Amino acid sequence: MKRNALVPYFLIMVLGICLVIALPLFDNGSGNEAEAGEENGGETVAQAPEDIYNSTCYTCHGSNYEGGAGPSLKGVGERLSADEIKDVLVNGRTGDMGTMPPGLIPDQANVDAMVEWLTTLE
Repeated sequence: MKRNALVPYFLIMVLGICLVIALPLFDNGSGNEAEAGEENGGETVAQAPEDIYNSTCYTCHGSNYEGGAGPSLKGVGERLSADEIKDVLVNGRTGDMGTMPPGLIPDQANVDAMVEWLTTLE
């Protein structure tokens, strides 16, 4: 008995199409913060600094703040003042460890909370 060589590829394609259709149905509500702000009458909702870090920063600074593509954030409050940390968060920075893009945290209240949190990391 001969087997059709295209059947496995067809099944993979059908599975992929089903996933593309099904995944948006299971959206957990974590989407664009700008859209959430528009839905709340233009006011953005303050986020916990740890949540901001986990969604924006950990890919470069590591899950334990140890660094990687970016520098370690452990003891950053001892190396930089709160104003310097805020300047880096708002304007970005280019250095030996790479480039920190500006404006990753668009809401000023979240920037201030992030600065306070970063100064306490050890």
